[in-house]
Amino acid sequence: MEQYNVKGMSCAACSTRVEKAVMAVDGVKTCSVSLLTNSMGVEGTADAAEIIAAVQRAGYDAEVKNKRKAANSQSEEDELKDMETPVLIRRLAASAGFLAVLMYISMGHMMWGWPLPASLENNHVAMGLLQLLLTGAIMVINQKFFISGFKSLWNRAPNMDALVAMGASAAFCYSTFALFQMTDAQVSGDMDGVMSYMHEFYFESAAMILALITLGKMLEARSKGKTTDALKGLMKLAPETATLQREKGEVTVPVEQVVKGDIFLVRPGESIPVDGIVLEGNSAVDESTLTGESIPVDKEAGSTVSAGTLNRSGFIRCEATRVGEDTTLSQIIQMVSDAAATKAPIAKAADKVAGIFVPAVMVIAAITFGAWIIAGQTAGFALARGISVLVISCPCALGLATPVAIMVGSGVGAKNGILFKTAAALEMTGRTKIVALDKTGTITRGEPKVTDIIPIKGKSEEELLSAAFALERKSEHPLAGAIVSRAEQEGIEAGETEKFKALPGNGVTAVMDGTPLLGGSCRFVSEQISVPREMTAEADRLSKEGKTPLFFGRKDELLGIIAVADTIKEDSPRGIEELQSMGINVVMLTGDNPVTAEAIGKQAGVDEVIAGVLPGDKERVIRELMAKGVVAMAGDGVNDAPALTRANVGIAIGSGSDVAIDAADVVLMKDRLSDIPAAIRLSRATLRNIHQNLFWAFIYNVIGIPLAAGAFIGLLGWQLNPMFAAAAMSLSSFCVVTNALRLNLFKMHDPEVNKNEKEIKTMEKTLNIEGMMCVHCEMHVRKALEALDGVKEVSVSHETGKAVVTAENPISDDELTKAVEEQGYQVKNIK
Repeated sequence: MEQYNVKGMSCAACSTRVEKAVMAVDGVKTCSVSLLTNSMGVEGTADAAEIIAAVQRAGYDAEVKNKRKAANSQSEEDELKDMETPVLIRRLAASAGFLAVLMYISMGHMMWGWPLPASLENNHVAMGLLQLLLTGAIMVINQKFFISGFKSLWNRAPNMDALVAMGASAAFCYSTFALFQMTDAQVSGDMDGVMSYMHEFYFESAAMILALITLGKMLEARSKGKTTDALKGLMKLAPETATLQREKGEVTVPVEQVVKGDIFLVRPGESIPVDGIVLEGNSAVDESTLTGESIPVDKEAGSTVSAGTLNRSGFIRCEATRVGEDTTLSQIIQMVSDAAATKAPIAKAADKVAGIFVPAVMVIAAITFGAWIIAGQTAGFALARGISVLVISCPCALGLATPVAIMVGSGVGAKNGILFKTAAALEMTGRTKIVALDKTGTITRGEPKVTDIIPIKGKSEEELLSAAFALERKSEHPLAGAIVSRAEQEGIEAGETEKFKALPGNGVTAVMDGTPLLGGSCRFVSEQISVPREMTAEADRLSKEGKTPLFFGRKDELLGIIAVADTIKEDSPRGIEELQSMGINVVMLTGDNPVTAEAIGKQAGVDEVIAGVLPGDKERVIRELMAKGVVAMAGDGVNDAPALTRANVGIAIGSGSDVAIDAADVVLMKDRLSDIPAAIRLSRATLRNIHQNLFWAFIYNVIGIPLAAGAFIGLLGWQLNPMFAAAAMSLSSFCVVTNALRLNLFKMHDPEVNKNEKEIKTMEKTLNIEGMMCVHCEMHVRKALEALDGVKEVSVSHETGKAVVTAENPISDDELTKAVEEQGYQVKNIK
């Protein structure tokens, strides 16, 4: 995705206009414009010059974003710096000074009798001229509204600034007309006419509209600046310099000059400049900035380190492996930035409304003015209603409702080690109904460990483990590595062996001090030596628990059994339980045999186990699960990539392969399952926030525009002054942005939050039915099942002979069977 900075946008109508213009360029596949960051993401083969030209023809300007040279790129950070707020504060301060004098003259004197200089006391024309000059000064200070607004009208793409400019201009022009009329009346001695025209002045309304909307823009800009705090914080993590080891000694260079293969040194208290591997030294590194994990991670020779993390204790010497935009930190920054540059599907409705909003408001304002004139009201009254309609209408709130929540939600996720690659991924994650988990490396650690040491009667655990260690130390099998690791942990010394032989699928043999050793499966060992029945029973028990029993013997006697298993991660059962409490069905995919798979599934607590799934079959299984609802697939291996791509949401475990991470929509930086429910909670909270924002933006305009037009004057006597209309408009966008900032307080890892907000746990059953021949049969079965109490959804297919029933409460198999068989069909089984 190529990213651009876009200049000149002021509201959702602007971003919609830019998006349409760029999408019309040949070669552009997708285009997403963010009003929040004034940026645009474009995918396709179109040339950058053509895209920029299209933006310029639409009345705006654009430039290609600078490519990040390093994680701490100053230019990238400058692009997110809030440059707008200081300018708006200066404009607001200058406007307020002139406005205070104007309000004193126009409102203070006339309404409350505040004193004026003698030269103005009885000279109404002079008072009017002074109001004109003060309002003119405020209009000059806020000339940006008029330049942008009238420019958009010229380009036939009116925006919010056009509404403000038209409202303020109408009030100013009408007041100027009234001033000339009052001058004629005073020259002719018609004092009643003079006083009448004095009440037709709307100078203070024009000035107040501009000042209040500038105030609203300032509050909005300030709040918008806070939404990118997480991204700016990430950019500040990596140091600007690195200490490299050269032939002549140590040298400090800018981090941009570090290349792959350089040797860099990190002392206690310093940040690690680039990704690397530790060559020498031991230390504890604080990785909370990337993973959210507060406990420092011990590092030694061979350990990997990441840019932006903090070296807490020891001195380490490292080799650079990934630099510049390839570092983990840079990739995180890019993911968060890309998520902000993309558009969530939920924003499409608001964009469609925003595209026609401003022209529609202009038409409503014209109709309002004409209607009140026809109704017999004065031009001043009718104009006030029309101006109120123009200035109360706010397309900005519609345009900001989704992107501000997406930006804050993505930032909160990044700070906690959860990365959403796109806005669509952030939205879809919250709609998940089924989570499919790959067993190895996701539910389990992916590293076999010794779980049980069971010596035969008369032998000790140490004797059994010592013999197994001597035998397996030359083997390259993963299960052998688990035994070797356990023996080394317990300080056991291995004897020297010779004539080592590995028999694939069976076991290993060797000779130690002239005595033959053997180890492997029960079948292999029992062919060589006698295996007691009780040891065979013990092996069966271990197998049912999902463990692999390995038999070991010496000469012609059995020493015992060592069980090895890929153990479940400590937080896996808790993470699965949290998913289930959120109304999500958890499925485990594994290539293991059904007995082992069911044992592990039972330990983990999953709802369903699909065993015997070959790597190439995972994508097919995910496709079948998607027929039942939105599926999130979590995995970490290369063979998981097709399934991650196929699923509605692909979730990659951070410790997994680069291929899996590239294929996924969500990346978990920490190697723990409990981050999956946390990601779903955050997504749901963000979706809820977006719905709140969109409701506020729509309801504000639905109520505000009729109120401003005077629709409630005859019914309730409600009448809206243009100044209050401008104040309401100013606060609308500010409220939307402030509501999005509340996401920073969301406790995504707190299960109690989920308990308070959890969805209804649904029941889902699949019926295998005989006798359905056509769509009419499907209809009969569907109606019969939908008639049962609590059924939410029924999916029936006569081709597969299956019916899938989703219900809010449990329904017995007997009830389901009875409903179907009463229609003349037979239920074979129910799963």
